[in-house]
Amino acid sequence: MFRLRRPEGPSPSQRREPRERRRVPWYISLPITLAAIAAVFLAAAGLHLFPNLPDPFGEKTVDRSGPAVLKSIQDMSRYNAATGNSQIVVDLDQEATFLPSALLGHRTLYVASGTVESYVDLGKVASSGVTVSADRRSATLVLPHAQLAQAALDPKGSYVYTEQRGLFDRIGDFFSSDPGDQQKVQVVAAQRIQNAAQAAGLTARAEQNTTTALQDLLKALGFTTVTVRIG
Repeated sequence: MFRLRRPEGPSPSQRREPRERRRVPWYISLPITLAAIAAVFLAAAGLHLFPNLPDPFGEKTVDRSGPAVLKSIQDMSRYNAATGNSQIVVDLDQEATFLPSALLGHRTLYVASGTVESYVDLGKVASSGVTVSADRRSATLVLPHAQLAQAALDPKGSYVYTEQRGLFDRIGDFFSSDPGDQQKVQVVAAQRIQNAAQAAGLTARAEQNTTTALQDLLKALGFTTVTVRIG
């Protein structure tokens, strides 16, 4: 009669001891731990999970401009009688002669807002331009024609709406920037606003307002007849 014997396992002396796990050196585990903590902190701050935590992605504006230097002071004797407010869209397209605009070219749409003042320079009134009667009841004034001041762009209402550049222009902008491009479109916008004020007859409006203002002023001083002539 045969008996089945269980296979004998290895003797205790033959059993291998489990190998001890190697520990990661501290100079490797420490940076990994710090990186994980920083990632959790940035994620929590970015998702606003903790409102009291400072936002690491927040930005602040620091004005390091120097003080303004006053170069001159000029006495003003002109009467600002009218102001024209204009808003235009400047479409400035700089094209290459032999290359398509996709390769070389620059197109800018610029929304510009600005004002132009029309004034009468009272400092240019000659001594003979003011005539008063003996009884001081009537006066005659001869004033110069009204003029237009230079157009002033509103920095808050003027901005680049869109800008398209060719491939070569974008490559050039990567290595250097040309601040003159912004200046070109601003010069064009100021000239367009200046032309709009001139076409709107702003000087005629200024002359009329100046005439009315001087007549009201002199009549308040006791004059009954006030004549204002322009030119």
